Amino acid sequence: MLDGDHYVVTGAKTWITHAARADVMTLLVRTDPATTDYRGLSMLLAEKPRGTDETPFPADGMTGGEIEVIGYRGMKEYELGFDGFTVPAANLLARGRPGFKQLMATFESARIQTAARAVGVAQSALDIGLNYALDRKQFGQAIFEFPRVANKLAMMAAEIMGVRQLTYYAARQKDEDKRCDVEAGMAKLIGARVAWAAADNALQIHGGNGFAMEYVISRVLADARILNIFEGAGEIQAQVIARRLLEDGN
Repeated sequence: MLDGDHYVVTGAKTWITHAARADVMTLLVRTDPATTDYRGLSMLLAEKPRGTDETPFPADGMTGGEIEVIGYRGMKEYELGFDGFTVPAANLLARGRPGFKQLMATFESARIQTAARAVGVAQSALDIGLNYALDRKQFGQAIFEFPRVANKLAMMAAEIMGVRQLTYYAARQKDEDKRCDVEAGMAKLIGARVAWAAADNALQIHGGNGFAMEYVISRVLADARILNIFEGAGEIQAQVIARRLLEDGN
């Protein structure tokens, strides 16, 4: 709510990346309690002091804690609580529909860069799986010589090439300021699936060793799993694509 020359923020938010070390954050908050849709929302640019390992959230009116995750541990995730946290009224970016549109506009870029990350995870899985298949010997030969192993690697390479080109296309559309919600959704949807399949197949090539944490492929598999969830789960991407198919068909 607005109190004089500042907004007072109360509420909670989960899955905030690098929240402790951030100096500034955007907050989508409800400034009109009489509403239930986007018209009562506002986007604020909120400054905060950078936290430390000992005191992660030194700001008045803000508390938080790290969310322990199974993979992607380089991206620290937090849940935050706001109780009287203040933001200057001058830091209002947009109110109502414009503020909501600002948020939605970030999704295309976020989904394209997530697709690119998925390509990187998939390529890493392929590289690790190929190296292991060439080094690991069974019955006097590298396991790469066994057709079922070689076929896994061949399909991984083909699928990665396809999703890489789709991601490049979506990025070009975005760079040219063209609408690309479908392209971004497709790239993320397929990219996440290819990354998971590549990591799973590379682990399978490792056999029992792949289940051991001392082998890096076990971490790649854990990292791949989140790609189908954040920045819009796979089900959301499918919904975006399906909606556009209906629009284009009418």
